[in-house]
Amino acid sequence: MLVPTMGALHAGHVSLMRRARRIAGERGRVVVSIFVNPAQFGPGEDFSRYPRTFARDCKMCEEAGVDVVFHPEASEIYPEGFSTYVEEERISRGLCGASRPGHFRGVCTVVLKLFNIVRPDAAVFGEKDYQQVAIIRRMVKDLNAGVKIVAAPTVREGDGLALSSRNVYLSEEERGQAHVIRRALQKAHDAAAGDLAGIVRREIAKAGLARVDYIEVLDAETMERPGKGTREVVIACAVWFGRTRLIDNVRKKLCKSENG
Repeated sequence: MLVPTMGALHAGHVSLMRRARRIAGERGRVVVSIFVNPAQFGPGEDFSRYPRTFARDCKMCEEAGVDVVFHPEASEIYPEGFSTYVEEERISRGLCGASRPGHFRGVCTVVLKLFNIVRPDAAVFGEKDYQQVAIIRRMVKDLNAGVKIVAAPTVREGDGLALSSRNVYLSEEERGQAHVIRRALQKAHDAAAGDLAGIVRREIAKAGLARVDYIEVLDAETMERPGKGTREVVIACAVWFGRTRLIDNVRKKLCKSENG
């Protein structure tokens, strides 16, 4: 079992590691990769300041029952002359793919490299990055990678804010407002019908420090616009608080009147 991470581990990562440990059982091996992947950061993004807490991360891995921590140097993953990348071209077009050009090319490339190096039977990813999970599943299917992808539920703070390594960037005032993301998504989830994206946007607007990057409602299976056959949607958003960009999502099953 593999749990790919960029380090700066928190309780959400621990839940992934424990999920992997349960699936692997006593005889299986759990590997956690810790690698801040430069290929998935664009110009002006936070690669240089991304939190790096390796000693603390290793302790958390040990306590969660991890067998191996894989912590390569960038030069090992991308040696001199490296020129081969992996790119998914459909699911990655919108949401974070539109906001962060090249991001998912970097994600797909490093994940496939990790699969080839570690050779896991399965890998665990968090559902907070819903688009990422969908893209990795597509890549595995399209390229016959032979790795089972396990998606684990989002872990949250007491006020509903999704755990993220980037939450440490938030100022006290920003952190006090950031829980509006979860509140807005939940309000749309609980709505009987109507403009779900509009519900989220109006609720987030109540937080004065929030700046919306995107709010989208997509078919939860195809990641396309909902159609007559859609049975469940994912309501996904990215919101800026100062220099910190936070993502979150919620899934909502549709009744017949909503999907036509």
